[in-house]
Amino acid sequence: MDALEATPAIKQEIFLKDYQPPHFWVDEISLCFNLGEKGARVTAETKFRRNSKTDNALVLDGGPYMALESITVDGTPLDERAYTVSATALTVHSVPDQFLLKVVTKLDPVNNTRLEGLYHSSGNFCTQCEAQGFRHITYYPDRPDVLAKYTVRIEAEQSKFPVLLSNGNRVAEGSMSGGYHYAVWEDPYPKPSYLFALVAGDFACRNDHFVTASGKHVELNIYVAPDDLNKSDYAMASLKRSMKWDEEVFGLEYDLDIYNIVAVSDFNMGAMENKGLNVFNTKYVLASPETATDADFSHVEGVIGHEYFHNWTGNRVTCRDWFQLSLKEGLTVFRDQEFTSDMASRSLKRLDDVRILRLLQFTEDSGPLAHPVRPEKYVEINNFYTATVYNKGAEVIRMMHTLMGAETFRKGMDLYIGRHDGHAVTCEDFVVAMEDASGLDLKQFRLWYSQAGTPHLKVNITCSHGTAKLTIDQSCKPTPGQPDKKPYHMPLLVGWLDSAGNPICPNIGAGGKWLKESCLLELKSPREVFEFMDVPEGAVISLHRQFSAPVKLDHNLSDKELAFLMAYDSDAYARWEAAQQLASRQFLSEVNGKPLIDGAFEKAFHFALRDEETDPAFVAELLTLPSEIDLGQKMQTLDPAGIHQVREKLIKKLALENKEYLIKRYTKLNTGVYSLDQTSVAKRRLKNILLAYISVCPEGATYVETQFKAADNMTDRMAALQLLVHSDYENRQELLNGFYETWHSNALVIDKWFSVQALSKRSDTVEMVLKLVEHPSFSFKNPNRVRSLVSAFSMLNQAAFHISGGAGYRFLAEMIVKVDAYNPQTAAKLVAPLGRWQRLNAVAMRQMQESLKWILNKPNISDDVRELCLKSIE
Repeated sequence: MDALEATPAIKQEIFLKDYQPPHFWVDEISLCFNLGEKGARVTAETKFRRNSKTDNALVLDGGPYMALESITVDGTPLDERAYTVSATALTVHSVPDQFLLKVVTKLDPVNNTRLEGLYHSSGNFCTQCEAQGFRHITYYPDRPDVLAKYTVRIEAEQSKFPVLLSNGNRVAEGSMSGGYHYAVWEDPYPKPSYLFALVAGDFACRNDHFVTASGKHVELNIYVAPDDLNKSDYAMASLKRSMKWDEEVFGLEYDLDIYNIVAVSDFNMGAMENKGLNVFNTKYVLASPETATDADFSHVEGVIGHEYFHNWTGNRVTCRDWFQLSLKEGLTVFRDQEFTSDMASRSLKRLDDVRILRLLQFTEDSGPLAHPVRPEKYVEINNFYTATVYNKGAEVIRMMHTLMGAETFRKGMDLYIGRHDGHAVTCEDFVVAMEDASGLDLKQFRLWYSQAGTPHLKVNITCSHGTAKLTIDQSCKPTPGQPDKKPYHMPLLVGWLDSAGNPICPNIGAGGKWLKESCLLELKSPREVFEFMDVPEGAVISLHRQFSAPVKLDHNLSDKELAFLMAYDSDAYARWEAAQQLASRQFLSEVNGKPLIDGAFEKAFHFALRDEETDPAFVAELLTLPSEIDLGQKMQTLDPAGIHQVREKLIKKLALENKEYLIKRYTKLNTGVYSLDQTSVAKRRLKNILLAYISVCPEGATYVETQFKAADNMTDRMAALQLLVHSDYENRQELLNGFYETWHSNALVIDKWFSVQALSKRSDTVEMVLKLVEHPSFSFKNPNRVRSLVSAFSMLNQAAFHISGGAGYRFLAEMIVKVDAYNPQTAAKLVAPLGRWQRLNAVAMRQMQESLKWILNKPNISDDVRELCLKSIE
């Protein structure tokens, strides 16, 4: 029998241009899992049908973490000379054109810390097969363009594993000898192996139902740990809202008799859309006011929606190959963004999405790990589950939506799904459907899929005798392997406000059209010129409304004009962006030793603080200063310490100048009974921004500690805790320790406890984080815990990570190596911050490069980590 453990061979690069259809199709596969304490035995019976005459051999993907016990073809056992087993494949040297292959493998789920394939954790069996986990369960053509119908039988000890789940509909269940029981599941829809799922364990179940638009009754189940059942009601309500929304907006009904969700605590991803059996990280299912913040509730609803929407955009229509990952992920992120926008505030959701894009994707685009939305090559596909594929991919879909309008976009979606239901297709297939539905020529638009980097727009506005001319230059900096970029086709939404702040629609010349209060300009050339006629004196242009394209935009608007837009713009994004730009100008001038003296931002801040007509949540956004990371992206040479010092100085200045009104408005908002309705959420959002300013005033400690102790919900409690962590308050550590003692048995709350400390603004943050790694509640094996501490520190705490001396870099390098020994996929997600050395000073640049070299010199580094470290150091 082959060994269960082996060292995998170093993978070679795989290229999109080399794609070839599979040599064999699979019509059906029948799987039997016998699950026991000492391991799992998997029997796979697969019906193959030849697709290519080029080779008589059958080559199946496999992995080093399973053992082959037996193999037969059409019932005949194979002689050992008839096949070859390597660390990555099973090759049967000669097979007929059609045949039944039976393979029995033995697995060791208990010691599978990679959380890929079949693993055992927290007393349960669980699978994760995207992208290439199925090959660690049985030998199979583990690629997304091989679709088959699955029948799955699960056998396990009933007392320990009373719940047995897989894809599709349950068709049989019963008792067996020896205290075992079984369940049989059939999935009537062909699917690729990455969508296979199995869960066996002891769960409590929240049950409900949904009646589709056509009258079909669907059973809904959410399985969680017994103690967590009271935290699953919001997830169920979110699921039902998702199902109704997809019917109403896209005309898509659920297609099975049952829909199951299982929440597990050890999971590499946020969730997984396996057909009919979604496996979720507990982070995106469990929520109650006592344990979850308002942001957590929003994330639960968004991720529940995302995985449900995959039923059609990802499952029924899936990817031909992994280069097309954004075909399903970018499209489905767009759909979940629209869903959340319709359920809550469209304006605030857009701001949240833009903030994430700039924080993660713009940073990715500007470094050595930049890649197109549809990559051209990869070594380890897990490394391409990135903000570019997901978030920028969603922006590409949104631009098509903007160019063609909601009604025509819906026609394109209907055409896309109608053509490709049950097939594995490409990004090109999606764009063609949109072209055919709209009549638009999207040939140039396709560059968004093939070119990496963030385009830069430079807008110059000139006005003369009532005519305003916009001259727009577009460019895109070189990225790895792509030194020269062609101009993109993109929409740019603009608007105008008269001198009183009212929206107006001046006449537009060639190349633009008005859509209500915004004018759609289509950019296709390196330079475009647009003219607006009959523009009244004192009118101000509003640029890049709705963040209509994922670009960086510079313009020649004055501070006075930005302050005007911050006060009056009717487009939420443009108004918020005016505030961000005005504040950024103030910061960067001070960092560069040239303080602005006109006080434009302080005056605008004062005005926004006293605005009691606007949605409180949006006022909170106007009062939130650009993050240190946002400011750093605007500097040629990053100065983390300088940015931090100036930002903290401005926060204190604004707080002291407005102290009386800050306290007055905070006190007014700090009343009432907790509710999750949007009005209450908005008030909490503003209240906690006000508290952050109050915290730096002499009276700050009293207000922060009072809120922390009196809070009846986790949103207010965590807001106060974060401020306590930042502070030098006398009883800071006592309150921090008390929080841990109160919540030590709740893993998700303790994740927050780790994160707030990782994000501390204090000068001793690195030392604090080093101590937290030794804390009994920290685990290198749990992805949530690693992300809560290590990722939060290295990706979000710019000043602490880049602390003089390089201690932050060394810490991250050590964490990557330690996590890699258990879970390469999670370790690889930690690498990116070490690749951002190009804009650092010479000393920090060298220290970061040395940390990358130190990782590469360690023995047995995974392909996942090696690939990203090599790219990062080039």
